[in-house]
Amino acid sequence: MKKILFYFVAFMIMASPVFSANISIPVNEVPANAASDFRNAVKEFKALPKKERKARIKEAKKQIKEIKKQKKAGEPVTDKTLLIILAILLPPLAVYLHEGVINSKFWIDLLLTLLFYIPGMIYALIVVTKND
Repeated sequence: MKKILFYFVAFMIMASPVFSANISIPVNEVPANAASDFRNAVKEFKALPKKERKARIKEAKKQIKEIKKQKKAGEPVTDKTLLIILAILLPPLAVYLHEGVINSKFWIDLLLTLLFYIPGMIYALIVVTKND
């Protein structure tokens, strides 16, 4: 659900005339050097000795476990600045991403945003910036 909301927000921002003039690369195209960089990285990884490859994979798995521990412990994984920007642009989305679930705070913010945008934005900023 978070990915769908993220892609929707990204699409809406890219589709708006204010931001579309600043974009030099179309959204659906990948830069030509990105594919070659990826291929080079894969070749480099495959050229490593088997022991080194296993060590790198093991290190990546450790990092993934650490991120999962942080998420379970309730530590914020998202950037506070991004949430503040989202609270200004799309207040209910910011509240949802901050809380992680659709709860009463989300519904209150959605209602405030639908009735009057400014109170919804202010409520979202309060929810996102408050210290838990």
